[in-house]
Amino acid sequence: MNFAIAGAGFSGAVLARELAMHGHHVTVFESRNHLGGNCYTERDAKTGVMVHRYGPHIFHTDHEKVWEYVNRFAEFVPYINRVKATYKQNVYSLPINLHTINQFFGKAYGPKEAKRYIQGLADQKIKIPQSFEEQALKFVGKELYEAFLKGYTEKQWGLNPKSLPASILKRLPLRFDYNDNYFNHKYQGIPREGYTPIFEKLLDHQLIEVILNTAFDQEVHTDYDHVFYTGPIDAWFGFAYGRLGYRTLEFKSEIHDGDFQGCAVMNYSDSDVPFTRISEHKYFAPWESHEKTIIFKEYSKSCEPGDIPYYPIRLLDEKKMLNQYLILAKNQVGVSFLGRLGTYRYLDMDVTVKEALEASELILACIQTERQIPSFFIDPA
Repeated sequence: MNFAIAGAGFSGAVLARELAMHGHHVTVFESRNHLGGNCYTERDAKTGVMVHRYGPHIFHTDHEKVWEYVNRFAEFVPYINRVKATYKQNVYSLPINLHTINQFFGKAYGPKEAKRYIQGLADQKIKIPQSFEEQALKFVGKELYEAFLKGYTEKQWGLNPKSLPASILKRLPLRFDYNDNYFNHKYQGIPREGYTPIFEKLLDHQLIEVILNTAFDQEVHTDYDHVFYTGPIDAWFGFAYGRLGYRTLEFKSEIHDGDFQGCAVMNYSDSDVPFTRISEHKYFAPWESHEKTIIFKEYSKSCEPGDIPYYPIRLLDEKKMLNQYLILAKNQVGVSFLGRLGTYRYLDMDVTVKEALEASELILACIQTERQIPSFFIDPA
């Protein structure tokens, strides 16, 4: 069969590879001038540092099948993401752990003492938290909330934490030991040569044609047996019901001699600091050595037309609009939507790969049994 895929990120590249491996011709359209979507990496010309051009990407997963799959296309070097946070000119460890608690409150508690202490600070009057702020106050109390969560969240989302759902905070860990590994997953690493070679290898197949600098033209979608669209679902329908809300990021880079901050990621929790964090990219490849360093100051802002969408907001208004687009999508013949933008969900890289692999299995089964390929491979509602 003859397929078209819009987008050369993980969703599109993995799906293209799997379909081609089973004898199907795939044309991949990518509007940017490079592969990899927001996972794109390249060497900075002035420093030689491998730069994560669209922000830090640490691959972390508990899915053994996914880990084995990506390791077929790159050597992943074990990497532990240890994040720091600056608040009122003091540096703390994140996520909030026993070291953070003892340093912040000037204590020397053990795990049980610290847990009792935080429980005493937590707002027990809040029974069922409805907002991010209520969840935080019930979770860690006012002091830690205002130090590490309130200002950073306001900058990241451009919204008052009282208007954000409590579910956002439920993903953030609170630890009563000295474990400062930002993630809890079994497998964690960064590809030795960056992410871009992974996409080059995924798409290196005689049945795959890649067209860069070219957005998919919907007018020709009937020229293909089926189209898999990984771009913004609202864009496919010409923003008929309006634009879904996203946050986007702006990066301002600086080059310095030697080291700049001594770690890969430093969050800035104070509201009066305009950026959310600074990433020093040489620390994402500690196996390399460089005389100079390059940093990226990261600013979060509302996504406007022409910006790169990063984080779906998914508040009530957006979910209502999304449901309208889902109805249109499910009635669209010959087109399937997948990936972060196609399903309007925040997805880590491993979930994106996992869903693309599962989608390929379903597609191949549909072809074999002559069933119609569905519009979605998960329920994005």
